[in-house]
Amino acid sequence: MNANAFYRYFYQFYLTLEAEEDGWSNCFNKASQQIKPAAKREGFATTSNVSWDDIGALREVRKESEWSLLKPIKHPEEFSELGLDNRAQGILLVGPPGCGKTMLAKAIATEVECNFITVNGPELMNKYVGESERGVRAVFQRAKSSQPCIIFFDEIDALCPRRSENETPGGTKLVNQLLTEMDGVEGRKQVYLIGATNRPDSIDGAILRPGRLGKSVYVGFRSVEDRVDILRKSTKNGTRPMLDKDVNFEDVAKLPQLDWFTGADMISLVHESALLALQARA
Repeated sequence: MNANAFYRYFYQFYLTLEAEEDGWSNCFNKASQQIKPAAKREGFATTSNVSWDDIGALREVRKESEWSLLKPIKHPEEFSELGLDNRAQGILLVGPPGCGKTMLAKAIATEVECNFITVNGPELMNKYVGESERGVRAVFQRAKSSQPCIIFFDEIDALCPRRSENETPGGTKLVNQLLTEMDGVEGRKQVYLIGATNRPDSIDGAILRPGRLGKSVYVGFRSVEDRVDILRKSTKNGTRPMLDKDVNFEDVAKLPQLDWFTGADMISLVHESALLALQARA
């Protein structure tokens, strides 16, 4: 809806109202529901289409994030009734690459019906003075315009390394800017934070304090049961790609060489196996 359409709608809607004290309030309320925030129109904030059903396993990880993030967002009144802080706590997903940290963050956004902004740490870094800090401010401003919204910082260790290890003044300013935005609680009541890293020891400790990313959740290698779940989901329960009837997921998942496989490795295993089967038929 452009500006002219907004004013025409506003005027026509107001003419239909009876003369009552809250007439203008109703106008603003109704009109605001018809206008899509610019940040969302530009595609900066998106809605996630990943659900828990799309993720193999990670049940324990979901339980860990339940009370720090999911429930405070979905049922804040339950916390308020007991006099508890009902603000969702930011969480840091820690684990090796390919273990499902990004998909987990998207599934959380889907469950709590939040918009989703992905920030890749290295990509936000800019060689020009002040540009990285400006980028951080823009991310939070657009998230506020798209509330409720989850900001997902992938490879957050690139954005906020320990300041004692940071040799450049620009790096220190970037960490300070990120801390300032994270502390702007009143301005981001419905902006929630999730970070991901495989190097938690290199992150500045101030980022990990309560109110910022105060809860760390480990997303690691999968158990046999997890691998079975991934195989079932990635093959649509053996229908896509079509598997032979003698293929047993439990037997495959117990192969010793899979002990160090991540979720991404398991999906790659399915793909490569299908290619080998196709080549054998050629």
